[in-house]
Amino acid sequence: MGLRWTCARLQDLSPLALYQALALRSQVFVLEQACVYLDPDGIDLQAWHLLGHDEASGELYANARLLPPLAKGPTHLLPEIGRVVSAPVARGTGAGRALMQQAIAQCERLWPGQAIAINAQAYLLDFYASQGFVQISPPYDEDGILHIDMQRPSDASMT
Repeated sequence: MGLRWTCARLQDLSPLALYQALALRSQVFVLEQACVYLDPDGIDLQAWHLLGHDEASGELYANARLLPPLAKGPTHLLPEIGRVVSAPVARGTGAGRALMQQAIAQCERLWPGQAIAINAQAYLLDFYASQGFVQISPPYDEDGILHIDMQRPSDASMT
């Protein structure tokens, strides 16, 4: 399975790409995970949006938003990867791992030398740990799902 990656600011996405991203996020977060909240929360306006489209069908298989430091307020000092989602049809294909590798690479390009934060669903601890993230908080409830805060040291500090 090949994915075609796009990383762009909201205003630079095509209307179709924006629709696909919001529809996938709603399908998974609101319907599948039964988390009722306003997904387009204003932070999308500051974010970079990473989209992985299937090369053959053009369908959106993977999506994440990349937040600059301070996008979520004065206590969020690091760049953050959020709204990480794989389409149900893409699960088990490696799309999620490819998404995280792309997200990390884009964060390193956009904010070089900085650690990266993620607000992860706790059951995915091992997956994110395999991408270099370390748990920095105890589990807590967010929208009825256990989450943990994690950070990935910058590549500069890992050498």
